[in-house]
Amino acid sequence: MQSFLADFNRVLTSVNNVIWHNFVLYIVLGVGVLFTIWSGFSQYRALTHGAAVARGKYDDKKDPGAINHFQALSTALSATVGLGNIAGVAVAISLGGPGAVFWMWVVGAVGMALKTTEVTLAMLYRNTDNPDEPHGGAMWVASKGFGKLGLGGLGKVIGGVFCVTVIISAITGGNMFQAWNVGIITDTYFRVPSIVTGIIMTFVVGLVVLGGIKRIGAVTGRLVPFMCGIYLLAALYVLVLGFDRIPEMLTLIVRSAFNPTEAQNAFLGGTAGYAFLWGMKRALFSNEAGQGSSPIAHAAAKTDEPAREGILAGLEPFVDTIVVCTLTTLVVLLSGAWNRGPEAHFLEAPRIVAAAQPNQWTVDTLEVPAKDPAAIRVNGPWLARDTVFVLIRADLDSQTGRDLHRIPGRMVAGPDNTLKIEWGTYTCEAQPEFVLEADGRAGLYNDLVGAALTGHAFDRVNPGMGKWIVTVACWLFAISTMISWSYYGEQGVVFLAGSKGVMPYRMIYCLLILVSTAGIITTDAELDNLTALGTGVMLWANIPIMLIFGHQAMKAYHAYIRRLKNGEMKGHAYPPISDVVEGKDVK
Repeated sequence: MQSFLADFNRVLTSVNNVIWHNFVLYIVLGVGVLFTIWSGFSQYRALTHGAAVARGKYDDKKDPGAINHFQALSTALSATVGLGNIAGVAVAISLGGPGAVFWMWVVGAVGMALKTTEVTLAMLYRNTDNPDEPHGGAMWVASKGFGKLGLGGLGKVIGGVFCVTVIISAITGGNMFQAWNVGIITDTYFRVPSIVTGIIMTFVVGLVVLGGIKRIGAVTGRLVPFMCGIYLLAALYVLVLGFDRIPEMLTLIVRSAFNPTEAQNAFLGGTAGYAFLWGMKRALFSNEAGQGSSPIAHAAAKTDEPAREGILAGLEPFVDTIVVCTLTTLVVLLSGAWNRGPEAHFLEAPRIVAAAQPNQWTVDTLEVPAKDPAAIRVNGPWLARDTVFVLIRADLDSQTGRDLHRIPGRMVAGPDNTLKIEWGTYTCEAQPEFVLEADGRAGLYNDLVGAALTGHAFDRVNPGMGKWIVTVACWLFAISTMISWSYYGEQGVVFLAGSKGVMPYRMIYCLLILVSTAGIITTDAELDNLTALGTGVMLWANIPIMLIFGHQAMKAYHAYIRRLKNGEMKGHAYPPISDVVEGKDVK
């Protein structure tokens, strides 16, 4: 089984090297800039007019659709504001350095124009045969759009390909990534086995997704503001404590984006190019700009103005990347968690010796060095099942441009309840050597993956804070994301197989929550392979559709803006906020 998984991960790595080649990132960035200029900087309209639309000023229960504008935005945001904001940002900084965040900002800014374009396009082509259950997304754009050109067969094929990519992304980044991270952080802080977390999440997600888009909209409309509020208040607390250092951190972000020396200050990160790669990947995974996912949620909105919904959608990357991701970034940087030191030191550096297989190396010791007092104050003593690693110097990594690597290990309890370390291996030809501290000692690091690293950042500011804030936030963010992505994948199934395929899809989707928390996925690298595949294939399918039909979205957008400037969009008085959140203003 382990051999099969290793081979499978190697195949995924090879595929991802193609679909995430740097030229793909340049194309996505270029398309975002194109629509930013073409729309006359639609970002401004999203922040002004879009806010009024979200508040319910233009809600009309007579319009076709199932949910109001706010609920459509909440459903889309619940899919984007998730563990990508907590875990993804921490991964980007630890691997790409602070400079990765600058490229996240860039993607967030141009992503606002991408979202406006793709949602407007989806609304132009959505299927409203049943006004209470509309269907929309890039698959309908391709099918209907090419149909108008007399290429209906080609449109259905392209739409089908997009649906396959949606389903892949739903079960990987929208589902397994979320469940795995929640399982890891719950186990890290509360010693609850990941599989138990998986069982609970399967039950909760299953209850909601069985109710369809109206139940999903009702749940996310309440859950998104609540979960964002909790997390933002905790982040603001850290920012207030380190307020005087915020300008320094913002300067570090910008400087590191272009200066390879600064970028190498990351814990394992590399060159400025590596920062660009990780910033772009994490931002695209987090805010989903250009993927074509959120148009599926917005297609359910009650409206007869396609561009209005597109302008509203432009708010998503702003909230997700510019606001939430930036707050996480500042917490990680201000706390010093991004380039932290070891939690313990070996009295004498152990040897790195040959393992059982050729060209594999491991650590020749079972000793567990005592944790430093400062580390104990932050996250307590060593416990069984803690994952750890040592830093080594070995062959040059072509991606990072550095020679830093790690050999992983896991704490296990012996017969007399004493702890020992079971070491993994690292593969290279020449014998690696330890990375030593300034005092000549070898360090042992607690392996804080994704969300656990963000929790550690909070704990460094106030011990115990990360344990509760990040764990609760992870549960809420992950559940909301899995709920929304289940709907995205479901719409792909409807396009491909009709409604008869919905129930089997829902059952498989929930089953994969259990699979991802059952111990099959063991490292963040394996998980990144899955999530990168899901995100990447959607970009390959959706960006060409946007380029072919984007002129129609821009035509509708500019016509709408002209009417808005001429005072033709009167709207009505703002309804009570409680009615907007609960969707009562359109019932």
